Amino acid sequence: MIDLYTWSTPNGRKISIMLEELGLPYRVHAIDITQGEEFTPEFLAINPNAKIPAIIDHDGPEGKPITLFESGAILIYLAEKSGRYLSTDPRTRYLTLQWLMFQMGGVGPMFGQAHHFLKFAPQPVPYAIERFTTETRRLYGVLDQRLSEAPYLAGEYSVADIATYPWVARCEWHGVNLADFPHVKDWFERISLRPAVAKGMAVPA
Repeated sequence: MIDLYTWSTPNGRKISIMLEELGLPYRVHAIDITQGEEFTPEFLAINPNAKIPAIIDHDGPEGKPITLFESGAILIYLAEKSGRYLSTDPRTRYLTLQWLMFQMGGVGPMFGQAHHFLKFAPQPVPYAIERFTTETRRLYGVLDQRLSEAPYLAGEYSVADIATYPWVARCEWHGVNLADFPHVKDWFERISLRPAVAKGMAVPA
């Protein structure tokens, strides 16, 4: 059994989508970040960085529990645990990890900053809005070019797609119309039809 500590954010949804895709049993612990629950001593004992998601896999390596935070690390762990969505072929594996790191280092931080300054900043900050929305659109262009070459980021459906999808699902939050990026739009619509993705996006209820 896996305990999933999460909230309804793109990073949290990465892990619930992955768990649903794998069909692994898991329990959901909602950490309401709007109420500061990520700063409780109980959660800090799981993730000292006070961020969701985190997991405890009670059937970890050698049958012993393991605690993990950082969504990219969790995705890699679950992929290796299950033998799915991260190829063992070296070229495909590193291609997948490349696009996963692209999401972790680019898509997540930049889209997140665009979200913040467009929706949550207490007052408009024109420089920040311009900086982060411009970079967000550039990253969409990189995704669109890649998806004009292959149906999925690593050629086959993988942790790279699972990581990127929940961020693209909030395209309106960062001022992007998917019609401007037709290959991303097609990719997004195809992934949206996957039952496990729909279930994972609804966690926590």
